[in-house]
Formats: sequence, C-alpha cells, structure tokens
Amino acid sequence: DGVHVIKQPKDEVTPEQVKLMRTQDIKYVEMKRVAEAKKIERLKAELHLLDAAGSASGRHLFFVDTEREAQEFDIAAHLDTVPELVDRVYNRPTIATLQRETVKGPTDPAHLKKLAQQRKNQYDLLRQRIEREKAMFVISQKIQTRKDLLDKTHKVKVKKETTTGPAIYKFKFQRKR
Repeated sequence: DGVHVIKQPKDEVTPEQVKLMRTQDIKYVEMKRVAEAKKIERLKAELHLLDAAGSASGRHLFFVDTEREAQEFDIAAHLDTVPELVDRVYNRPTIATLQRETVKGPTDPAHLKKLAQQRKNQYDLLRQRIEREKAMFVISQKIQTRKDLLDKTHKVKVKKETTTGPAIYKFKFQRKR
C-alpha cells in the first residue's frame, strides 16, 4: 500500500544452541531428581520401613513337633511377653524388661492412633516422592532422546514412546575419524 517496511529477520536457533538448551534441561532435571533421591533416602532412614504396606509378610513362623502342641501353643509365653503386646510388630518388650522398667512411649489408644496416622502420612509422602523421582528419570531419558535425534545420522524408530519410557531408536553406525 505504498509503505516500505523492513522485514525483521526471524531469530533462528542454530542446532548447536538447541543441543545446549537440551543439555541444560537435562542437567536441571537430573539435579532435581538427585535432590528428590536424597529426600527419599532421608525419609527411609527416618521411617526404617517398620510396617510399610507391601513389605515383609509380617508374621512369625513357629515350628512344633505335634498337632497337640500346635493347638496348645501360646504365643505370649513363647515370646516371653504380656498378651497385650503380642500384636506389636516392633518394640515388643519381654516380661523381664517390663519388670525392670515401665513401658516407654505412648500407651493410650488415642495417642497411638494419632501416631499411626502420622506414620501413614509419612509413608504416603515417601511413596509420592519415589513416584516423582521415577517420573523425573523418565523425563530426563526423553529429553536425552530428543537431543540425540538432532544429529543428522540415519535412524530407525524401534519402539514408540510410552509414559514409562522414551522412544527407542537405532542409529546407523558411523565411525568418527
């Protein structure tokens, strides 16, 4: 329409710059993943995985010689503790210990319930952090794959990308001089 306009050149990103950006992305995700892994280790050390769901079956196996002994078997007597403490998986004091000292820690049901809820919340937090760490590992793999695709070598897709892993490519072997 009679008006001269100078075309602005588009800011093009060179392949080297794209590779550098991908590398920085990978390093950032890896840094966050390592931080998450350290938090996971700290939580595991704090919780000791005492009564985690899905861990050991949580049962004792006692061997007896006869069927009659099995029917007359008394767990509290065998473990040398009072019947009220038989259900405890950990911190199950013996009768001798109870005679020497009083039971340490909370004994009222309301406080025990509150502690169990706090423990459950901690285990949920641990599970969430483990899932987040796995997701970050998958993200870093996917970014690395996309960075590798920037090379101009011949490649063939072997496996599609999934939510749990990156796409897998087979690159043509090229000898570096």
